[in-house]
Amino acid sequence: MEATATTMASATHRQFDELLERHRKIVFKVANTYSRHPHDRADLAQEIRVQLWRAFPGYDAGRSFSTWMYRIALNVAISFVRTHQLRERHMEPLGETHDELVGLADVGAESDERVRALEQFIATLDPLNRALLLLYLEQNTHREIADVLGITETNVATKIGRLKERIRNHIAA
Repeated sequence: MEATATTMASATHRQFDELLERHRKIVFKVANTYSRHPHDRADLAQEIRVQLWRAFPGYDAGRSFSTWMYRIALNVAISFVRTHQLRERHMEPLGETHDELVGLADVGAESDERVRALEQFIATLDPLNRALLLLYLEQNTHREIADVLGITETNVATKIGRLKERIRNHIAA
C-alpha cells in the first residue's frame, strides 16, 4: 500500500514538473510584470511555483492548464503586490517580456520607444488591469481572460476597450 502511494506521488510530481516546464514562461511573465526588483521577482516566481504545486491536486485535467496556471499565478502576484505595496509603487521595465512585447507590437523602427511607453503605462496600472493587459498581450481570448480573472467576457471586452483608449492617450502624450 505504501509503495503504491509513493509511486502515485512520484507520477503526480512528474506530471506537474512536465506541465510546469511546458508553461514556465507564464511564471516569468507574471513575476516580471508584478515585481520591481530582481530578488522580488525570484521570490514571487518561487511563491507562484509553491502555490501551483499546492493547488495541483485540485487541477481538472479536462480544462486548460495554462488558464488554471494564469489564474493561480496572477492571484499570487496580486497578493504579493498587496503585501509589498510600499515597495511596489513603481515597476521597472518588463525585463524578459520586453522582447515578446516588441514582437506583439510589431511596430518597426519605433518599437523601442513605443515599447518603453507601453511599459511605463503598464507600471501605472492597478493589479487587475495589469493582469488583464498581460493576458491580452499574450493573445488570450476574451473567454480565457474571463476564466482566469473570474469576470465576465463582457467585462473583459469593456476593460480592454478602455485600456486601449488609455494606451493611445498615454503614447500620444
